[in-house]
Amino acid sequence: MGSSVETLEFQAETRQLLRLVIHSIYSNKDIFLRELISNASDALDKLRLESLTDPGLSELDTTDLHIALEVDKDARTLTVRDNGIGMSRHDLVELIGTIAKSGTAGLLEKIKESKDAATAESLIGQFGVGFYSAFMVADKVTLRTRRAGTDSGTQWESDGEGTYDLQAVDGLPVGTSVTLHLKPADSEDGLADYLSESKIRQIVKRYSDFIRWPIRMTTERTDTEGETTLDVDTLNSMKALWARPRTEVTQDEYNEFYQQISHDWLPPAETIHMRAEGTFEYEALLFIPSQAPFDLFSRETKRGVQLYVKRVFIMDDCEALMPNYLRFVKGVVDAHDLSLNVSREILQHDRQIRGVRRRLVKKVLGAIKDMQSKDAERYAQLWTQFGRALKEGLVEDTDNTEALLELVSAASTHDPEKTTTLREYVERMKDGQDAIYYLTGETRATVENSPHMEAFAAKGYEVLILTDPIDEVWVDRVPAFAGHRLQSIAKGQVDLDESADSDQQTEAEKAQREQDYAALLPWLTTILSKQVKQVRLSSRLTTSAACIVGDAHDMTPTLEKMYRAMGQQLPPVKRILELNPAHPLIAALRTAHNTNPDDPALAEIAELAYGSALLAEGGDLPDPARFTRLLTDHLTRTL
Repeated sequence: MGSSVETLEFQAETRQLLRLVIHSIYSNKDIFLRELISNASDALDKLRLESLTDPGLSELDTTDLHIALEVDKDARTLTVRDNGIGMSRHDLVELIGTIAKSGTAGLLEKIKESKDAATAESLIGQFGVGFYSAFMVADKVTLRTRRAGTDSGTQWESDGEGTYDLQAVDGLPVGTSVTLHLKPADSEDGLADYLSESKIRQIVKRYSDFIRWPIRMTTERTDTEGETTLDVDTLNSMKALWARPRTEVTQDEYNEFYQQISHDWLPPAETIHMRAEGTFEYEALLFIPSQAPFDLFSRETKRGVQLYVKRVFIMDDCEALMPNYLRFVKGVVDAHDLSLNVSREILQHDRQIRGVRRRLVKKVLGAIKDMQSKDAERYAQLWTQFGRALKEGLVEDTDNTEALLELVSAASTHDPEKTTTLREYVERMKDGQDAIYYLTGETRATVENSPHMEAFAAKGYEVLILTDPIDEVWVDRVPAFAGHRLQSIAKGQVDLDESADSDQQTEAEKAQREQDYAALLPWLTTILSKQVKQVRLSSRLTTSAACIVGDAHDMTPTLEKMYRAMGQQLPPVKRILELNPAHPLIAALRTAHNTNPDDPALAEIAELAYGSALLAEGGDLPDPARFTRLLTDHLTRTL
């Protein structure tokens, strides 16, 4: 020992903050070891850098920089030791004894006002006082250190209550050792047995596995003959693949790492390895799985990638870095400029994190686009697995609408087996066609057999067949693709180009039919006023008697049903009944109405026509029993 012990008081605000750390801030006490290991890793980084730039440190041996964990079960101590840059007496007072930074008083005030530990932890995370977390598990902390380039060291010791002792110490090696005099294990208070080898290994594996420096621990091993030996084990893998150049990593290594973080036995469909430098540096290693997880559409599914800060694990499922529609993406983002104690709340409002998220999303969508253009078969498999989730992005992510539309793949009437992209659809459009036609429904068979398809099939117009529930939503949010609007063939008026049709209706013929049905249409509108808002003649039917369509901006029945299932109260949506004037039933109904408009049977036939149209599109009858009774009665009369 050198000089006598000097007892100093913590700065008042430091003392208050220290009490908060010990008693109420951190809910997970295991992170004390993460914090101390991270500090040690920083000290090793600084020594490596200064030894290259400071001629006075050039003779230091930096060939075996490492972190050592030492357990003394008799003394109940755990020591974290490094041979890094070390600290001077001045460093100890400034960095540990005092928090002399602007805003400290305001920070303390916010912590006192916070209502829960999570909020308090997020606030203290902005300040970065991880060393104090040692007092959560220790009655006393002894720190010994000697700064590189100096001859003497310093011992710092405190019980975390109000004072700390400083003493000069001779003969210390360069570096720092932090010895924790541990409290007894207490499961009710969240205090584990931090002298346990298995517990230490578990914490290091979870939080510090990818630290670049070896973390070593001496352990006792007893062989079958009862002899005890001491082994020095390295606890961390140090294999941070994302920090290595892509050219130095094999696909087998990528696959192994992906399986480790995803628990998926299949290799990934795509690997994305990127590095960003500049004002905010980070590395990212992302994977697109080959197969969708079983809980992809479960509310409880976890999403987001793992977040590290300088190779120190921070959190699983960091939602701030990946949008919900890309929840299937797995991987790691390692940021260089964040606090270790950064919270989810801070991440959600951090401008730089939002910038990282934007770049990650563009990188993922770009990788899928490359797959689409270079390997159509592999892309088709990926779309089968994740297409439904990706289409959610058309509702959630307006910034990437164009990129997502380029990826959309859908069934269509062009090919009964293969899907088509919107770009391919546009390339096949007829001359003069200005809209991309689609029809939504529960199944392909339902859509193909819909009366709405008849005129389009007859005239050779391709129609997209959309059967995912999310299709009902995104098609209304997307105005157009490549300058062509998306048009539901079950909404609005249909005006197909018939110029090349030899049997096209002349304007005079149309006007004549409108005149012929001038009495029937308003009468039907009145009779069916509870079900529809209008009855009109159709230009989209060729074989069916009637169909039901919506106005251009009406909500579809399927979407209405979805909202009601979610508990939303909606006013009833009345639609339009369209009649095929060339159908024998409609023509006979017109004749009967002209002959005897007061015949009560005509109202029943109108109701049957409406119900049949509703069933043809896969809808639900409002009163199935009444429909069945009316149908049976009219069939009986024909026999």
